[in-house]
Amino acid sequence: MQLIQQSPDIASYLDADDAIDHEHPRVRKVAADLAHETGDAYTYARTAFTYVRDTVPHSADSGDPRVTWRASDVLATRNGICYAKSIALTALLRAHGIPAGLCYQRLADDDGTSPVVHGLVALRLPGHDRWARVDPRGNKPGIDARFSLEEERLAWTVRGHLGEVDYPTVYAGPPPEVLHALRNARDRTELWRTLPTHL
Repeated sequence: MQLIQQSPDIASYLDADDAIDHEHPRVRKVAADLAHETGDAYTYARTAFTYVRDTVPHSADSGDPRVTWRASDVLATRNGICYAKSIALTALLRAHGIPAGLCYQRLADDDGTSPVVHGLVALRLPGHDRWARVDPRGNKPGIDARFSLEEERLAWTVRGHLGEVDYPTVYAGPPPEVLHALRNARDRTELWRTLPTHL
């Protein structure tokens, strides 16, 4: 699938905003610690991906009721759903000068019901002429997402016959539907009732 930049200016994918707050001291500290362990941009990106995937549990897996939406809060609480974890990884990549954005899938149950939008990250490393999607959601039995720039290793592959969709847009910031759900939910139970079903 050909990914399409929401913004034609690649610099938009290095900017900070309220959610992707990569200028926050907490984000900077984590980024500096990760950079200390790595060499080139590829190794840093892979290490940052693994860090968010493995050390920030998805709140549906952990049972944590808190809802996070800022990268700094995701890293501080070690908690978030796919949207929040994607925001955190995007912030860590941008903190290291790697263009990164948010992208999404529409997924459903095995019978095609209960659609929900799932959050991913797209990144573009120096020397690469295209975006690559990665999924920092967090692995568990039946899910084995990995860092790969050549062949996608996402948590889920869309099933078109069930109405599932790979959205091609790489967003510079969280879409309003996603940000509204995260910012307005008092807890994860309420968030589950208000998750966007499409973009």
